[in-house]
Parts: sequence; C-alpha cells; structure tokens
Amino acid sequence: MTTYLLAGGGTAGHVNPLLAVADGLRSRDAESAVLVLGTAEGLESRLVPARGYELLIVDKVPFPRRPDAQAARFPLRFRRAVAQVRDHIRAHDVDVVVGFGGYASAPAYVAARREGVPFVVHEANARPGLANVLGARRAAATGLAFAGTPLRGGEVVGMPLRREVIELDRAAARDEAAQHFGLDASRPVLLVFGGSLGAQRLNEALADSWGDVLAAGWQLLHVTGERSDLSDPGVPGYALVRYVDRMDLAFALADLIVSRSGAATVSEVSALGIPALYVPYSVGNGEQRLNAATAVAAGAARLLDDATFDGDAVRRLVVPLLGDPERLAAMSDAASKVGTRSGTENVIALVDRALASV
Repeated sequence: MTTYLLAGGGTAGHVNPLLAVADGLRSRDAESAVLVLGTAEGLESRLVPARGYELLIVDKVPFPRRPDAQAARFPLRFRRAVAQVRDHIRAHDVDVVVGFGGYASAPAYVAARREGVPFVVHEANARPGLANVLGARRAAATGLAFAGTPLRGGEVVGMPLRREVIELDRAAARDEAAQHFGLDASRPVLLVFGGSLGAQRLNEALADSWGDVLAAGWQLLHVTGERSDLSDPGVPGYALVRYVDRMDLAFALADLIVSRSGAATVSEVSALGIPALYVPYSVGNGEQRLNAATAVAAGAARLLDDATFDGDAVRRLVVPLLGDPERLAAMSDAASKVGTRSGTENVIALVDRALASV
C-alpha cells in the first residue's frame, strides 16, 4: 500500500487541483492512503474533510516580505512547521509528497527532503509562487499547467481539473443546461463571469451593453457574483444569476466566454474547446495575463484590457465577434488543441515516476 501526502491550500487555485489528484489516486487504488496537508485557516480546512480526506495540520508561516518583527520570527516558526510535517510523514509512513503551492507546501518540501521521501511539485499559474520556486530545485519532478512557467525542470502536464469538467459532453448536456438557466438551446449563448465574488468591471460593462448582445442574435448568461447588486432587467434571452453551483452546465451552454483569466478558468475553458475573451485582473503580479498567453498565442483566445473594458468595448470588440461564426469556429478548434483534460493523469504519472526512482 502506498501512502500519499498532498500539500497545499489557502485558495481554490491550490485546493481544487489538489483534490482532483487526490480523487484520481483514490479511484485508481482504493487500498492506498491519500492524506492532505494544510493549514487550519485555509479553504482546505473546509473542503478537504468534506471530500472525505484526512487533513493533517501545519502552522501557517507566510514568507516575510520586508524586514520587520514577523521576519525576525520567521526562521523559528518555519523550523517548527517543518518539524510538524516530519512528524506527520513518520507517523503515517508517507511514501511520496505532492505539493501544489501555498503555505503548506514549503515546509512539506523541506520535510520530505530531510526524511528522504521523494516529492513532486505542481504549479498552476504561469508565474510561480515562492514555495514552488524553492521546491522545484530539489523535486523529483515538477509539473506545469502552462508552457513557459519559469521553474527548474518543469514539464507541461496541464491542470488537474474537476471531474464534472473532465467528463462534460457539452453537446449532450446543452438541452439540460438551457432548461436550467431558462434559455433557448437552439440559439448561441455568451457566458460572462468573474469568479464567485464577481468582477465589477465586467458587470458594469455588460450592464451597459447587454441589449447590444441580444440585438446581435445571441443570448447572455451573466454570472454577476454573490456581492453584486446589479439588477435583472427580466428580458427573454438574458439570464442574470448571482452564483452558479453547476458551472459545468454553464460551460455546456457557452458558445463564447468573457471572463477573468485565473489559472483554473483558462485551463477549464481551453480543455472544453470554448473560445474566450479574457480580461485579466489588473491588480497583483500580472499572472492572469500570463495564464492566458498560451491560449492567446494558439488563437484560442484574445486579451482585452481591464482599464478600458466598458460597454463601448463590448460593442466594439465583442459584438462583431458574435457575428463571425468562422472566426469563432477557428478559436474553438485552437482551444481544443491547446487544452487538455488529462492533467490529473499526467500529475499522477509524475508521482509514479518519483516513486519508481527511489
């Protein structure tokens, strides 16, 4: 029996690929043990037990960004976190560690190396986090979701995706999806979303231009986010919803997508072969623009500027594309070639290789 320790968490971008790999390992061999290492504060503290996995806790120790009191305490706190992980590895006789970034991963990589246990790194973003940059230097294997991610020894394996996305047959599910959202399955649909909390820039732009989308002969499925106070005009062909718990059905209905370009979004949209217009979030380290770069280079997507994305931009840049079925078909074909649904299997293959090298 093999015991796997999957480390990561903090955000959905770390937890979801971790859980996809955990599910893949468990479905392949029910006799093996799959454990998850995370913090008590992160999203994993709720999602991991809910999925049926044991969560082993490690202290949350952020890397210091400036010389202050927290930086002075960091070495001792980090050593304590590494010791916690080493205790977990010994207590559970762990055979291999797989890290997905986040606070739990850095001490996991150090602990695995000191215990002589092989470890594998998976980086979901085109711009890697510090934990994975450090981990990749000694990893048995490093998997990348996107080509060009600057990690030592990185191999492009794609993103481990949710089962409902991997198994989605968009054509077969279209009628169910249309009924679910109250739209017409025979007419094209523009899907606009900005994540669970929404994207104010996208919401405001569509509030000003939804009529132009409908006038172009398309329907609009607009996921505004739970915090949005955007009012529903209540017109046929425009489905405004705050939150979608069946994103697979939204994807089944989408003929074109306008969204942010988080790593998971780009990976799922490309895997499903859906043409997209990405509006990268302008705050942060620029990773959203980099996440979309491969899809854009392949012709599967286009980038739109966040600062200038408004109703006029929709009318000038989006609406003309709605009337160009040949261009949309070409983008969809390109997306199907650049995306992959086998990210989970590819990461597991790296893990198997790491185990075989011991």
